[in-house]
Amino acid sequence: MDKILEAVVTSSYPASVKQGLVRRVLEAARQPLEREQCLALLALGTRLYVSGADELPRRVGCQLLHVAGRHHPEVFAEFFSARRVLRLLQGGTGPPSARALACVQLCLQLLPEGPGADEVFALLRREVLRTVCERPGPAVCAQVARLLARHPRCVPDGPHRLLFCQQLVRCLGRFRCPAEGEEGAVEFLEQAQQVSGLLAQLWRAQPAAILPCLKELFAVISCTEEEPPSSALASVVQHLPLELMDGVVRNLSNDDSVTDSQMLTAISRMIDWVSWPLGKNIDKWIIALLKGLAAVKKFSILIEVSLAKIEKVFSKLLYPIVRGAALSVLKYMLLTFQHSHEAFHLLLPHIPPMVASLVKEDSNSGTSCLEQLAELVHCMVFRFPGFPDLYEPVMEAIKDLHVPNEDRIKQLLGQDAWTSQKSELAGFYPRLMAKSDTGKIGLINLGNTCYVNSILQALFMASDFRHCVLRLTENNSQPLMTKLQWLFAFLEHSQRPAISPENFLSASWTPWFSPGTQQDCSEYLKYLLDRLHEEEKTGTRICQKLKQSSSPSPPEEPPGPSATSVEKMFGGKIVTRICCLRCLNVSSREEAFTDLSLAFPPPERCRRHHHHHHHHRRRRLGSVGLPAEDTGSQEPSRAGPRRQRKHCITGGVPPTILDMEGLGPHGLGGQSGQEEKVEKGESTEEEEEAGEEEKEEEKEEKVKEEEKVKEKVEEKVKEKVEKEMEKVEKEKEMEKVEEQKVEEEERVVQDEEETVKKKVEEQEEEKEEEEVKEEKEMEEEKEARDEKEELAEGAAAAAVPGPGPPRSAVAASGDSSRSVLDLVNYFLSPERLTSENRYHCESCASLQDAEKVVELSQGPRYLILTLLRFSFDLRTMRRRKILDDVSVPLLLRLPLAGGRGQAYDLCSVVVHSGLSSESGHYYCYAREGAARPAPAPGAAERPEPDNQWYLFNDTRVSFSSFESVSNVTSFFPKDTAYVLFYRQRPEEGSEAEPGSPRARAEPTLHKDLMEAISKDNILFLQEQEKEARSRAAYISALPASPHWRRGFDEDKDEDKGPPGGCSPAGGGGGDFHRLVF
Repeated sequence: MDKILEAVVTSSYPASVKQGLVRRVLEAARQPLEREQCLALLALGTRLYVSGADELPRRVGCQLLHVAGRHHPEVFAEFFSARRVLRLLQGGTGPPSARALACVQLCLQLLPEGPGADEVFALLRREVLRTVCERPGPAVCAQVARLLARHPRCVPDGPHRLLFCQQLVRCLGRFRCPAEGEEGAVEFLEQAQQVSGLLAQLWRAQPAAILPCLKELFAVISCTEEEPPSSALASVVQHLPLELMDGVVRNLSNDDSVTDSQMLTAISRMIDWVSWPLGKNIDKWIIALLKGLAAVKKFSILIEVSLAKIEKVFSKLLYPIVRGAALSVLKYMLLTFQHSHEAFHLLLPHIPPMVASLVKEDSNSGTSCLEQLAELVHCMVFRFPGFPDLYEPVMEAIKDLHVPNEDRIKQLLGQDAWTSQKSELAGFYPRLMAKSDTGKIGLINLGNTCYVNSILQALFMASDFRHCVLRLTENNSQPLMTKLQWLFAFLEHSQRPAISPENFLSASWTPWFSPGTQQDCSEYLKYLLDRLHEEEKTGTRICQKLKQSSSPSPPEEPPGPSATSVEKMFGGKIVTRICCLRCLNVSSREEAFTDLSLAFPPPERCRRHHHHHHHHRRRRLGSVGLPAEDTGSQEPSRAGPRRQRKHCITGGVPPTILDMEGLGPHGLGGQSGQEEKVEKGESTEEEEEAGEEEKEEEKEEKVKEEEKVKEKVEEKVKEKVEKEMEKVEKEKEMEKVEEQKVEEEERVVQDEEETVKKKVEEQEEEKEEEEVKEEKEMEEEKEARDEKEELAEGAAAAAVPGPGPPRSAVAASGDSSRSVLDLVNYFLSPERLTSENRYHCESCASLQDAEKVVELSQGPRYLILTLLRFSFDLRTMRRRKILDDVSVPLLLRLPLAGGRGQAYDLCSVVVHSGLSSESGHYYCYAREGAARPAPAPGAAERPEPDNQWYLFNDTRVSFSSFESVSNVTSFFPKDTAYVLFYRQRPEEGSEAEPGSPRARAEPTLHKDLMEAISKDNILFLQEQEKEARSRAAYISALPASPHWRRGFDEDKDEDKGPPGGCSPAGGGGGDFHRLVF
């Protein structure tokens, strides 16, 4: 029967005739057969199934094995023995064929249980391991996977299972697609998926095998001597648990046995896996490994792999099946490569055709990819401006797509930069400092130069001024402004956590300052703005003269002087009017200013205003343009040479109406006396006509009355003089008492500082520190709420018109707390010029008593207010600091001449920590000083929603809030606001909306500056990598000690006490590789 069947199959009959004959033979085989006949049929079936030339012999062999196995199980068990299986698998050279393995799989389905079956499975456990160790091709490996998936008893057990898994990984690395075309590619993908599926099944059964397999995987992809492994390895990644990712990446990136070339090769090949169409989570593993390398500062690897692979990743966006993973990896690679424009510029030629292809595709996937790609391009153009010729085709291609706003761009740029990745080594060694989470850059303290750093950060955060400086052209005649431009550009674009302002400091050095000593930041600010102003004026004049000399045409009239950058940003105008109290002649003079110095009103004056409110009210509310000659003559002894303060505003404008109700008894008494004299004069003339005797008697009586009046006047004068003398003595005593109080306060402050320092030193463990922080934050919030309620009540009381003293007088009568508004009122109040301060009136041609009034005629764009806290103490011959807490409003309404008012928003506060101008520390609270919309007319004057505040403390930059600004003096008495920056609110429609994408865009830098920034960023990454490697080697050589590690883990935050502490790395920075300006 077997001979007949073989002859039929190998004959040349038509296929239909062969199938009919085969059907008859198979029906006969179902009947009882002799043992030899059955064994012969089984041998024929096996031979046809394994070696058949086409589909018919293989199908006939399969049918024979099925019939024999079902109808003759005893003979089938005898035939399919371990020896037969071994002969099948080892019949040729090399690994067994896929057909032989398929035959084994088919026979295992038909093999009955018994001792023979156990021998077969034991043999197969050895043979499948031997097969994969011989590195078979995809077809054989896939057949092994199908065999083991169908018959798990064939899986190697014990230690051989781990070896089997590792060898499967090696086999996947050797896969090559054998056929061209779509069908061959699909078959290849299916084979790789089957093998990786077997691995996943084995890992689920034995999770301990995962990590060794991963090591084998890394060994395959990091090998630099062999040919590149197959991308089929990407199919393994989808089965790796994501929970293992962080630990695997951490161990791998910190493994000293892995060389840079191995790591570079491995990550490059992993990025190539983006093209594997059926892989899941490939992009997550690639990004995790890139982040791990950034965390240990292996920037040279990241730079090289990014430049080598970014174009290939970008090209994969064309294919929808791999677009998602490719886009994720592309976004990460671009957004982290912020030290240089090189990677982005490699893509510029490819972006327009890619956009065109995605638009043509017109699919949901393509539309989503377009939107994200356009957002990415806008981020990169924002980060690397200055290449309009290169960017024009790209911007034209994406002009119809959504434009993200600046906040979104900054968010994307700030979250993924390599220098923002947290380093695990930083916990062991503090010098490995990363860029602040705020995205802002600090300034290195060069030895008591915190006064410079604070002013520079406040100027940098004044957005309009920063943009003006950054727009400075390359060829200009302003060397100091150019140095400031470079400093601002690096503060904007550097990857360093802090830079050194050494070059700019030496160029802007104030000649009378002593190097290495603390100086007055306000004095430095005035000098710096004056230098920048004069330099620009001089440069403009030189340029005009050069143009005139080079032009052959007759010289034209020189144009009028244009405003300098300093004048445009900080320049305002102030009008001083002096009114002669004799002839009422008024002289006025208009002057320019860049800052206003606000003095503190004397405390005794505040008390006197409060106690004699009705007596002094007319003088406080007096106006320059109205008759006021009686004011000076009625109270010469009280006024004296002191400056008279008028509380003129509470948030509005100075009143211009003379208040006649508050004239007091002296003014009214003078007028009634004159009227009495007139009446008496008329009565004496009538009595002279009556008789001479009466006249003589009346004269005698008048003489007596006059003598009595003179005596009374003399007595009153004596009493007044005695009272004045007593008052002067009392004032002197009060001054002495106040001096003693100040000394006591200084001692108390010093004692408080010592106790705070002791407390900070005693707090050794993190838990205790966190508890202290939480308690402090709760107290801050509570006090901030209380203070806000008090301010709201005060503002409501000031806004309600009606009788009663002005708000400022009430504030002065309390606990001597003041606001910036009070100091502005005092600055704008009229001043009496009497005694030795009398004014030379041109009309009178002599010295006369006068009244001087100051008004603001034009407000600056940025209003700088300096609180004059330092006064010279004649007793100690030193400048003493006024430690009064001054509340700083978020919104300030500044009165201008003519009854106008201008709203200003607070944008920076420079704080001085210390007791004198020659010592202490400066730091700065600031937020972006950009234009905010003007308040709607009639709306309540509420501050804008609080923008993000930052605390700039030399090298340390941290997030902050307006509550911290408001409460700093209440928590730290010697830390007081000193210099304030306010930004003018534009009127409606005068400026672009701040939220529009182009309203606050950073200006384009010239190419030389961008190149310098890119080079320095690369240098910084190299420095960080070198330092990280040396520190890692040092740490790995140290013995493991929990005490040693705990010492480095302790958070010695300098902000436990006041934010002060001036030192060459003050403000909480370690030692930085310094970039010098």
